[in-house]
Amino acid sequence: MLYLHDVWVNWFEGEENGYNVCHFHEWRKEDGIELLDQVPILYINDLLYHYIENDLQDLPKPLLESIYKRAYLRKNQERISLEYACIVTNGKSIVAFDTMGYHLPVRKSRLIPRQERLVYEMIEGTEPMEFSFSATEDDKEYHILSLPPERMVGLTRKERQLKQLLMMALDQLKGTKNSEEVRYWLTEWDPAQYSEIRKMDFEEAWYELYQGVIEGWSVAHEELCGKMIKGQPFFEKMWELEQHQEQQNSFKRIL
Repeated sequence: MLYLHDVWVNWFEGEENGYNVCHFHEWRKEDGIELLDQVPILYINDLLYHYIENDLQDLPKPLLESIYKRAYLRKNQERISLEYACIVTNGKSIVAFDTMGYHLPVRKSRLIPRQERLVYEMIEGTEPMEFSFSATEDDKEYHILSLPPERMVGLTRKERQLKQLLMMALDQLKGTKNSEEVRYWLTEWDPAQYSEIRKMDFEEAWYELYQGVIEGWSVAHEELCGKMIKGQPFFEKMWELEQHQEQQNSFKRIL
C-alpha cells in the first residue's frame, strides 16, 4: 500500500458535496489545520471516488478493512492512530477523509498542491483498485438545501456559503405560504415585473423567485440575501461570519 507522510489537512465535517470541501487557495487562517503523520493512498475508479467526495453514505467494507488503523495523527509529539482515514484519488482529483470511527466519510479535506503532485506521481503506472459497492451516480439527490454542483461552479467560498444561506431563507419562505411576503421579495429581486407580480399566487411567485436566484451569484443576490435574513439571529450570525472573513486574507502560507 502507498502512504503519504506529514500531510496537512483542513477537515470539513459533515459535507456531502465536494464543492464545500475547499481547495488550498480557499483555506482560511481560522480553519483548524491538522498534521497527519501517515495516511494510506488508494487509487480508485471514478464512480467510487465521486461517491466518497459527494456523499455521506457507508463506504465499502473491503475498503474500510484495507485502511483500518493505517493512518496516524501527529499531536504534541504523540502518534495517534485513526481508525479509518485515507487519501483517495481517481487520477484527476484528490480528497482525504476520516470516518471518525464510523463507516462513512464524516470529515473530508483537500491536500496542499505540493502533496497533491506527490500523490499523482506515486500512482503513476499503477491501476485503480476495485471495491464492489451498490451505489450509482443517479443515487445522489440534490435539492434546495443541497444544490447540484453546476449551481456552484465558479463561485468563491464566501459566495457558496452565502448562496446556501439564501437557499435556506428561500426554503423557510416557502414554508410560510405567505403570498404577500413572497410577492414583496420577488419585487425586491425584479422590480421591473411589479405589475405582473401583483397577479401571482404564492406558488407562482415563489417559483419565479427561486428560478431567478438559482443561477450564479451577483451583488443583487448578496443584497437580497442580506435583506431576507434580517432579524433572524442564526442566519445573521452566518452572514456576519462570511462578511468578516471577506476582510481577512486567504490562508496562503506555504506549508
